[in-house]
Order: sequence, then structure tokens, then C-alpha cells
Amino acid sequence: MEFLASKGDYIRYFKRSLLLVLVCVIVLVCTDQDYYSLLGVSKEASSREIRQAFKKLALKLHPDKNQNDPNAHENFLKINRAYEVLKDEDLRKKYDKYGEKGLEDQQQGGRYESWHFYRYDFGIYDDDPEIITLDRGEFDAAVNSGELWFVNFYSPRCSHCHDLAPTWREFAKEMDGVIRIGAVNCGDNRMLCRIKGINSYPSLYVFKTGMQPVKYYGDRSKESLKNFAMQYVTSTVTELWAGNFVNAIETSFASGVGWLITFCAERGDCLSYQTRLKLAGMLEGLVNVGWMDCGTQGELCDNLDVSSSTTAYFPPGATINNKEKGGVLFLNSLDAREIYQEVMQHLPDFEIISAASLEDRLAHHRWLIFFQFGEGESNVQEFKKLKFLLKDEHIQVGKFDCLSSPTICNKLYVYQPCLAVFKGKGTGDYEIHHGKKILYDIVAFAKESVNSHVITLGPQNFPEKDKEPWLVDFFAPWCPPCRALLPELRKASKHLYGQLKFGTLDCTVHEGLCNMHNIRAYPTTVVFNQSDVHEYEGHHSAEQILEFIEDLRNPSVVSLTPETFVELVQRRKREEIWMVDFYAPWCGPCQALMPEWKKMARMLNGLISVGSVDCQKYYSFCHQESVRGYPEIRLFPQKSNTAHQYYSYNGWHRDSYSLRGWALGYLPQVSVDLTPQSFTEKVLNGKDHWVIDFYAPWCGPCQNFAPEFEILARAVKGKVKAGKVDCQAYGQTCQTADIRAYPTVKFYPYQGTKKNVLGEYIDSRDAKGIADILNEKLEAMQNKGKRKKSRNKDEL
Repeated sequence: MEFLASKGDYIRYFKRSLLLVLVCVIVLVCTDQDYYSLLGVSKEASSREIRQAFKKLALKLHPDKNQNDPNAHENFLKINRAYEVLKDEDLRKKYDKYGEKGLEDQQQGGRYESWHFYRYDFGIYDDDPEIITLDRGEFDAAVNSGELWFVNFYSPRCSHCHDLAPTWREFAKEMDGVIRIGAVNCGDNRMLCRIKGINSYPSLYVFKTGMQPVKYYGDRSKESLKNFAMQYVTSTVTELWAGNFVNAIETSFASGVGWLITFCAERGDCLSYQTRLKLAGMLEGLVNVGWMDCGTQGELCDNLDVSSSTTAYFPPGATINNKEKGGVLFLNSLDAREIYQEVMQHLPDFEIISAASLEDRLAHHRWLIFFQFGEGESNVQEFKKLKFLLKDEHIQVGKFDCLSSPTICNKLYVYQPCLAVFKGKGTGDYEIHHGKKILYDIVAFAKESVNSHVITLGPQNFPEKDKEPWLVDFFAPWCPPCRALLPELRKASKHLYGQLKFGTLDCTVHEGLCNMHNIRAYPTTVVFNQSDVHEYEGHHSAEQILEFIEDLRNPSVVSLTPETFVELVQRRKREEIWMVDFYAPWCGPCQALMPEWKKMARMLNGLISVGSVDCQKYYSFCHQESVRGYPEIRLFPQKSNTAHQYYSYNGWHRDSYSLRGWALGYLPQVSVDLTPQSFTEKVLNGKDHWVIDFYAPWCGPCQNFAPEFEILARAVKGKVKAGKVDCQAYGQTCQTADIRAYPTVKFYPYQGTKKNVLGEYIDSRDAKGIADILNEKLEAMQNKGKRKKSRNKDEL
């Protein structure tokens, strides 16, 4: 054995060994905790792909199937946790940006379903190509696309949903192309289903733009579903005869819409009425559909050389007397899908726009442009429907070949096949599409984009020195949270038009510009206001973006320095209350808390002052204040001789509502605790207006409502007195007042006489809502009093 030559050699050897071990441990930990690797999916995976990958792993690694493996439970928890995070848009964004550190305030879980659940109940329609599984971010775009949708809202735990599944699949295959058949898994999309008012499963709804959703109540057979759905196919099949046939064919040239006509003769099979109606739906706006009875129109059928049942497509401008010259297409199939595909192939493609005319065309009209590089299969046949679906928005559709003019495409940052919307103001005002290359997503994008104020940015138009404020979204097209944020930016831009400009920067194309601004994760959304830069940390919703902008204008959180902390917090007035967040900018949970903290501050406006201290900037001060971890949330109550200096928040949830509820518990009580005697004397016999909270101490909703009632008491102070009655201690009083549930809020107005013990019930648990109701009632009483005085004067 060789020995180390010296103590120095030994130390160097030990350090190398230790470093190697650390590297191995780091690699092991990173690999073990990388959620995408755990599920075997890429970072650009869709929700459906993530669900499919998890299902495959769940069936393989489930403890039920690995009972001899002592690590089976732990291994399954890892993939279960990965799935729970990546399926949620907001959690996925936090994970992508901060890793697991950004999820520390989220519950780790520990529960999972049986193997049977993942085998039979999980993602019922994920593997059915005819059924489009819609997630929260896709739903609105789909049902507002202008197409007809029939959507099945289901729960994986619902036995009736599983009973319906085989029929729904058969129905989807038969209706493919006529109606979009969708499915929403309410187990994974609880918020979406709650917003849509889905409270039983399965719930089947028809959706179409401009029409209220219609719920299906019939039996769940394929024929019943088909008959119901076909009611909403607004296309018609026209019966033709000698008089209107010639006119229809001749006028098709002017309209640009040809005819698909079924000739029914004694010989051969004729397309059924149902098939003709399906074709009318599939070809709506592109081709008129009609039929002719050759039994009654024999002479015309003879002139057309129709001796047996057939179907023919007459393109615009077809010549009846010379069918070959006119391009009439005779079709032998009886299958609606086959006929549809053959007709679609014969419809003209989009207009090709030349480099010379591009600028002028885009300056005067709205356009959806497909950018391609040379000849090739640029468009799916179904995209030919775009012209019709975008007609009401006055959007024209065309193609541009980048090989014909690379300079133009380079100027637009178009380096690969894509599509973009130009908003009628030339080549400077446009937005590139980064969603799915499917019809309904393109339609939704085009409609949203032309009516919003988001533009695509690059080095030439990036607003670095712009005097006007800009919101810039740095993103990567492969990133699902990025794609989910884009439609919300468009919504927000409409509300802030004229106040804030919106732009998006693709970091896969403009890597240097993104590096210059230190962009390390996607999406990163930043507001540039001259020299001030503010990063947005909220959820993927237009509402929260608008709240963020409002907070920049009127900050709800005071940024405290050691000096202002002493002045404002430690030397606060006797009746003041402060909440302070001690944080570090590098801390993931701190960054995740910040938007909730600002939202809470707005909700507490006027009641409790809210501040924050940057402990990276003021490390010594935070150390002096015994801040040992981040974020550290402290409440400094009203000053008194016996009160604590501060209270620390130790709750699990760090959302705005949980923090607000905790803080409101430290407000001094403004309402009055009433006994049976004081209730009778002050409320029923007194000359004041009263609002009463009837509660029980053991009641959870009552405890949640208590701080809300205190806010109400402050809001109506001076107009209405607020009181509380403990129905556990004073059951007889509550029974006399006809209290049947807790909490119950009642209004007892004084109108010159003794009040009714039953009072006036108020159906709200929101302080602002109740205050608005009370103010309306007081105003009505005041106006009634004025009218009464006016009548008395008239009589005199």
C-alpha cells in the first residue's frame, strides 16, 4: 500500500475526496428533486402530457403493486408531489422560478389514491383524440372561438361519469368536425368548475359565442345526445329545384361561396338528411349545402347527366353546361368526413402577400399572416375556416414567404414558420402567436390580439429609454406558464390603454437582451418607468396584474428603513397597529409572499398600517431585531402597559385572506356585547339604528366572520350601532329573534316606534356588502321622511 508523502498531501487528498462526495450529493439531490425529470417530461410539457406521464408512472410505482419494496411509499410521494406542483399553473411558475424553495409555504401533502384509481378513474379522456381535454387556461379561448362546443364536466370519482364515458367517446367520433367535443376534469380544475357553477357530475353544456350556455338534461344515449347537439348547428340544407338551382350556381361567383349538392335519384344511395346536416355544419361559411330530388326535377338531373344518386361540389363560378371546364367535382363517398376532406382540398388557399405590397396592406386592414419559408405544407386544411370565423372582427388572412424577402422577416424577428396578428397600423404594431397550432386557439388569439394593446418587442423597439411606462413580459415560447400569462396580459392592456404600454420579448430569440436585464426564469414580467424598475410576482390573472399596477401608483406597503421603522413602528401612536414583513430578496418564499402581502395591505387599508424591511439591505438591523429566518411576519398592536411588543405569525397559509384574518383579530372591539336586558333596552326600545351579529362561540364560520363584523362596526360608526349576541349563552333571546343558523346578521332600524324583534335579515357576510345595504336602507328611510314632511306642508 502506498502512503501519502506528507501532511499537506493528506489534506489535499481529503479536500478532493470531500469535494467529490459533495458533488455526488448535489447531483443526487438535484436529480432527486427535479420534478420534470421525476415525471420524465420536458419543461414545455402541456397539462395533458404531464397527467399522462404521471399516470404511467403511478401504475408502475404505486405501493399497491410494490408491496415488497420498503421505499415504495417514499418514491411514490415524490412523483405525486411533482405532479401536484406541475399541474397547477401558479405553483409551476413558482417552481420554475425559485425551485422547491419557492414552495416552502405550500403543504407537502402525503396522501394518494389506490392503484385502481389511477388505472380506471384518472384522466378519463386523455387518450381520446376526438375529445379535447380543456384545462383552466384553455377553456375560455375554446368556447369563445366562434365554434360550437359540447363539453362534459366530470369528476374522476363519479360513477355516472364512468358510465357515460363509452357513449361520449362514440358520440365524439360521430360528431367529429361538426361540433367540438370537450371534457373538463373538475378534479384537476376545481376553480374553473366552481366559476362555471358546476355542482353535479357529469354536467353537459353546449357553448357558442353570443349564446348563453345550455345544459343538457336528457337521457345519456348517443342518439339523444346527437339530437340535442344538432339543434344548435345553425347551418341549413337548402332544397333546390329548377328555379333556384341555376340562380344559386350563378350567384356563387359573386359571393365566393360554392355549393355542395346531393342529387337523390332512384338508382344508388343518397346521402341521409342527418349526413347532409352534418356536412352543412362542417362546411359552414365555406360551402353552401343543398339537395335535389331527381324524382321531381328529372329534366334538370338529365341535363346534368345525373342518372343515379350522387353528390357534387360546384365551386364559385362553376359552369353548368360545361362541368369539366367549371371544375365541378363529383364525389362517390357516403361518409361525411371523407366528403368534407375532399371538398376542403379543393377550396382555395390563403392569399399570398408580396413583399412590395405588405407594408401597404398591413397599414389599412387587420391581418392574420402565416409566415412560411418556401413552399411546403404550411396550413392544415381546417385553417381555411379562419377567414369565416374571423369575419366579424374584420380580420383578413394571408401568407407571406420569408424566403422572398428575408429582410422583412428579420425586421419582424420571424426566423421560423409562425403566424402573427397585425392590428391595422403597419408592421410596427403586431403580435406573434405562441399558442397551440390548432384552430380554436388561433381564432381566440386573433380576436384577443386585435382588440388588445400588446406588441412583440425586439432590440429595435425595446423601451429602454422610453419616457412612457412599459410593462414588458420576458418569456420563452416553450414555457407553459408563459403561454398562460399572455392572454391575461392582453386583457389587462385593454384596461390600462393610454396609461401603460405592453410588450413581450421572446428570450429564445433575444437572449442577449434578456441577459442584459438579468432574466433568469420565465416568465419574468417587469414594469419600466424611466429609471424605476418593478418586477411583477403575482398569479396569472389580469385582475392581479391590474392590482400590481395600482399598487405601484398608490403603494399599500411602506418600505421601511431602520430609521423609519423606529419612527413609524416603534414610536407609533397609541391607537396604531402595524404589520411588518422582514424579508430577503433572494428568498423564494419571500418572493412568493410579496403579491399576497400587498393584496392584504390593500384589504387592511385604513385599519392597520403595513410595512416591509429588506433584511439583505439592512442585515445588521434585522439581526438586532432578532430576525432569524425569512419571511418573518410581525404584528405590533396598539400600545398598552401589558401588551406584547409584537406577535409573530406562525400560521401555515401565507395568502392575503389568512394573513388579513389573523391581523384583524388584534383590532380592539368596537361592537357591543349584548345581554337579553341590554338587547331589549338598547336595540328594541332604543332610538338608535342597530346591526346585530347573532353567533355561537363554537361555530367556525362565526369565528371567521367576527373580524369582518368589526370592520363593519367601524364602517357604519356614527350612523348605525353594532352589537353581538351570544346565542349559546342567551338561547331564548335568539329563539325569540327567530335565529336558525349562525352567524345571522339582522338590521333593527329606528322609525319612531318600538322595533320588531324579528328585525330585517341581511344575506351577506362581507363587511363592505353589508355596509352598502345599510346605507341604501338609511337613504331610503331619509327620503321617505322628506316626502312625508313635504306632504304635511302641502296639507297646511
